[in-house]
Amino acid sequence: MPLLPESLTALVRRGARDPFAVQTLRATVAATLSYAVATRLSSEPAPLTAPLTALLVVQVTVYSTLKTSIRRVVSVVVGVLIAIGFSAVVGLSWWSLGLVILASLVIGRFVRVEEFVQEVAISAMLILGVTKLTSQAWDRVLETLIGAAVGLLFNLLFAPPVWVETAGESIEDLARRARQLLLDISEQLGRPTPVARAAERLHEARRLDQAITDVDAALRQAEDSLRFNPRISEGLLSRLVLRTGLDTLEICVVVIRVLARSLTDLAKRRGPEERLFPPEVAVGLEELLAHVGGAMVSFAVLVTTQVSRNAEEAEERLTAELAAALTCRENVAQVLLRKVQEHPEAWQLHGSMLAEVDRILDELDLEHRSRRLMEELDRASLANRERFSPLPRLRRAVRVGRRGERERPAAGAGR
Repeated sequence: MPLLPESLTALVRRGARDPFAVQTLRATVAATLSYAVATRLSSEPAPLTAPLTALLVVQVTVYSTLKTSIRRVVSVVVGVLIAIGFSAVVGLSWWSLGLVILASLVIGRFVRVEEFVQEVAISAMLILGVTKLTSQAWDRVLETLIGAAVGLLFNLLFAPPVWVETAGESIEDLARRARQLLLDISEQLGRPTPVARAAERLHEARRLDQAITDVDAALRQAEDSLRFNPRISEGLLSRLVLRTGLDTLEICVVVIRVLARSLTDLAKRRGPEERLFPPEVAVGLEELLAHVGGAMVSFAVLVTTQVSRNAEEAEERLTAELAAALTCRENVAQVLLRKVQEHPEAWQLHGSMLAEVDRILDELDLEHRSRRLMEELDRASLANRERFSPLPRLRRAVRVGRRGERERPAAGAGR
């Protein structure tokens, strides 16, 4: 019996970190509240449009909730207006219903309600089919506004969780999988390796490349949770740190896949009974790949760490791993150069391994990382200034006007 409270506590904690569990609870509460409010304000006996709207509006993040609220309300209002316009001209028949659906879908595309295009047609059909058209129409608009308002206020008063930690765990897991793949590759360097075994590492590298899609989805959710969130003061910086970190790891994963491809080609050339590399080269490469994998994990920890003290420790570990990797790389290059001069066959595959390692080390370099982050910050700041300031648009309009004035005299002179 003493284990039961601990099990329940662990279950609650795990549910609080699960986006599906959080979304289910929040949507249920918001939909129930919106129905209670709608029963008092709407004349409909069962105002189910309000909880339906709240159910669709209450998303996992504040940003997506606000975006969905606006699109949902616009789609319903447009559908109601279309139905009122058609009812003033024609009644309900099979051909008028078809025209209403066609007009609703087309107009829904033009007003850019995205996933709620179908809602425009649904609203128009429901209003067109009722007898008390005007009363039913505006009751539906009122219920939609109630559901959207309740859903939006619910997320503003009870701010949804920030999914940065979940995205950080996905990024770190990606880096650890890449490190394990490098260790598995290094184990086959100094021994006879059949082509099938080398191809397995290549397939694993391709699966790792495909896993980036899942990590990107988790990161997009984290980015949305940082927008318009009252608990976050530096949302832009946090988003860019994670996004640029994932971009760097994605490049490293692609390079690892190319590295696995080169080793597969080398295994085909060597044969099943011959080692891929001489023992002294294999030992150096194994140590080098181990440091590269450690640097990738340290880099992932660095970009996902929020506390400054922990970030300093992660930066120190990354610096140490990169320094050790560079030292090993120079030693391997010297040994490999001698072996290639003695046996020049497949020299291009040997050289490509060092070239791929150099690409990874360059991507993980702290100066390269800082420069990339500053460039993204400048680009994002410039984009925000242009978005909210009318001056850039005014300058473009003046520039276009001046260009047109210069072209008109030239055209007249030609005639």
